[in-house]
Amino acid sequence: MSKPLKIVLYGVFIWLIPFIASFPFVDAHGNYRIPETTFKSIMVVVGSFVGVFFAVRYFSKVDESFVGEGIVTGIVWLLINLMLDLALVYVGFFKMTPNQYFTDIGLRYLSIPIYTIGLSYALRRKKPKGEKPETAPDLPFPVLK
Repeated sequence: MSKPLKIVLYGVFIWLIPFIASFPFVDAHGNYRIPETTFKSIMVVVGSFVGVFFAVRYFSKVDESFVGEGIVTGIVWLLINLMLDLALVYVGFFKMTPNQYFTDIGLRYLSIPIYTIGLSYALRRKKPKGEKPETAPDLPFPVLK
């Protein structure tokens, strides 16, 4: 499978799996079957688990340019998740305005590039003995050694 196709498919899975996992907790009218805060907490945990699972799976095949891969992959996955959700907002599946969507759900997707970029920086520093770590742009914050 080509790298671009893998990135796109993994991005769709990162959206689709938590979406399907939400079905038992919401009825056909969009009402929560459990407290809303519990539902949102479950979705954050499921989304994080699925996202990190696919990030680790993707990066296990990356041998160079870790940081660039982390940035591109994180942004692509972020955009895929936002576009799929917004499509459901616009067709009325989610009973909310786009503005409500971004404040209630969309902002959480910023965690996607956070973990892909974080993982890529960790991988950049991990090279076999004798090889120098990949150089990367300076971080905007200090790195603990």
